[in-house]
Amino acid sequence: MQPVTARVTLVRYTPDAELVVAAAARLCYAAETDGLMAQDPEGVRRLVARLRRMGHLSPIEHVGFTFYLEGVSRAMSHQLVRHRIASYSQRSQRYVDHDGFDYVVPPQLAGHVVDTPGGPVPATEYFIETMGLIAARYAALNDALGRRGEASNEDARYVLPNACETRLFVTMNGRELLHFFEERLCLRAQWEIRDVAGRMLDCVREVCPAVFAGVGPKCVRRGGCPEGKMSCGRYIEMLERYGDESGGAHDATGTPAR
Repeated sequence: MQPVTARVTLVRYTPDAELVVAAAARLCYAAETDGLMAQDPEGVRRLVARLRRMGHLSPIEHVGFTFYLEGVSRAMSHQLVRHRIASYSQRSQRYVDHDGFDYVVPPQLAGHVVDTPGGPVPATEYFIETMGLIAARYAALNDALGRRGEASNEDARYVLPNACETRLFVTMNGRELLHFFEERLCLRAQWEIRDVAGRMLDCVREVCPAVFAGVGPKCVRRGGCPEGKMSCGRYIEMLERYGDESGGAHDATGTPAR
């Protein structure tokens, strides 16, 4: 039983993904379809970048990416599965007993103190102690229910915390990934899913740079935050961090960056 941090592995993706995207796009306008899969790499890169700038994103739906996520919390996974155009397989708390579960510690606890009857306790220490108490209660309830595998796990799990580590496979097509990144790289997104999104983006940029160039929170594409009073106020910082002309990013006036 110990604190864990996110680990993201890109386990599978469409071979020649950018070529597939370019071929799908060219097919829409091609009288002659021979040679669709025989385009030169530079031409493919330019076409994919143009598709992004135009907002012609349906060809990007033809490529897929599968990730294995470890060291993430149930709190994070509950947010992740709200992205419905995706496929998920998650480790079960019913079929797998969670004695001595690992857990995610929120970093914001650092530097804070909890007042207890015995005196002040560092918040991180208090949190870790709480995880141990929950683990003991989970084990005791599972024992009381007869340790009957899924038949007892399914009820004992009701005391497990949102911090409990989970592991899952996630598959998304390229277009849904673009949407996912725009929503979850936003500074208003919760810290853990934002961290996972950043790790996923690093993975796909390695294998599909033209599709994911200049990808960031939605303010980067829109030329400013659409959330009004709820804005983080850090648009320029996000533009400098994520903006890239090949991805069709915009400057502070909303003009395509050059």
